[in-house]
Amino acid sequence: MLIRFSTAALIAGMAFCLTALMPLSVRAQASYPDRRISVILPYPGGGIVDIVTRIVMDKLAENWQQTITVEPKPGANGNIAWDQVSRAEPDGYTWTFFSPGTIANPRMQPGLRWNEKSFVPIGAVVWAPSVVVVHPSVPARTMREFIDYAQRNPGVLNWANPGVGTSQHLNTAILLHATKLQMVEVAYKGQPPGIGDLMANRVQMTLASIGLVTEHIKAGSLKPLAVLGKRRSPQLPDVPTMAEAGYPDVNVVAWYGYAAPKGTPQAFVDKIVAGLNEALKDAKVRASLESQGLQIVDPMTPAELVALVEADTAKYAEVINQANIKIGN
Repeated sequence: MLIRFSTAALIAGMAFCLTALMPLSVRAQASYPDRRISVILPYPGGGIVDIVTRIVMDKLAENWQQTITVEPKPGANGNIAWDQVSRAEPDGYTWTFFSPGTIANPRMQPGLRWNEKSFVPIGAVVWAPSVVVVHPSVPARTMREFIDYAQRNPGVLNWANPGVGTSQHLNTAILLHATKLQMVEVAYKGQPPGIGDLMANRVQMTLASIGLVTEHIKAGSLKPLAVLGKRRSPQLPDVPTMAEAGYPDVNVVAWYGYAAPKGTPQAFVDKIVAGLNEALKDAKVRASLESQGLQIVDPMTPAELVALVEADTAKYAEVINQANIKIGN
């Protein structure tokens, strides 16, 4: 009996055989993602973390032709979100925001069920320089003048803490330790309410994400003293860095990125890292992030991301010990 094979059938059969011979990780990577991804944020909507995430994830979703939802779940100093994601299925479909705060929390609150090792870094997207801003009534034009004034008036000035363990909190702790300032800490749930109280003169100083205060500075509602960054901010070109102001040891720059639960397949991690790096090449994405006073992180490999986390773990652990920062204090 004569058996005939069509060309299409032969091609389909060969494709099936080649696919079957591929390692499982390669096949999984080829199909990933094939359903909705959730990004769980530990901070409220409307803040700089929410803004950055939506800018980046909108582009990534467009590139991947897949739905990515952003879900702010603030509370318990970020622990609600981080705990949820640490216990999520490590299947590549649940991510969280990753930053120095993720490193700091377990060291400020022993007994948590998670720490930074509960996650695998999947992308660092921006450096997030902050600016020291004060109420216009504060009699200081420069960082040095402010420190001199605060040292002459211990316990008189209030500073807004946007969240225990945030980069703004930890960097303020570095500043207070280095300059031996005594200021009254006032706690807030996120940066926006603290910035509002600063403009109302209920507090006199805070470290803020540049994008959240640029317009207030231009309007004269806030006075900038120094930028915590490797270089001056294009949004505030006349404001010196802390190093230029004479305080190089306080010039710490935070980073913002994302992580997935430990055990997420390396093939997925590699694809996510590549996807985020590709999204960051987009001119509109870069312009949107830079308009917030942020600086784009050069593409990093997964190993480089891990090295960054390990280096900052040591740095911030020292800060927390020096300042005896604890949740509830």
